Amino acid sequence: MILLVIDGQGGGIGKNIIEQIKALNGDITIIAAGTNSLATSAMIKAGADHAATGENAILYNCLHCDMIVGPIGIILSNAMFGEVSSKIADAVSSSPAPKWLVPISKCNVSIAGIQNKPLNQYIDDIVRQILAYLEQA
Repeated sequence: MILLVIDGQGGGIGKNIIEQIKALNGDITIIAAGTNSLATSAMIKAGADHAATGENAILYNCLHCDMIVGPIGIILSNAMFGEVSSKIADAVSSSPAPKWLVPISKCNVSIAGIQNKPLNQYIDDIVRQILAYLEQA
């Protein structure tokens, strides 16, 4: 199974997700795709198996992965201070891979029914969901 972790800015969300997944499941292949080199670097240090940076890398890997995880901004054009292009948002949204999105308010989007809790709790929830999905696969 290939998990594509997409992140931007400093890569902190992707870094934390990768560290937790690698600690709990060494069998999964993780590809880190950063919208910028700083994000990619942080995810490499966290233990990603492969990494690439930029729009084309994200577009390509959305077609070649089994799962996608990242902040909610990866499906929103111009999110993350403009780092997410329309092409990236479309590629992630259109990918047949199941997606887990961290609901952060910095993207100026609120989701009804979502509890307001610390970022690390959202990441813990997503890691549990991904591991449950892997057990079913």
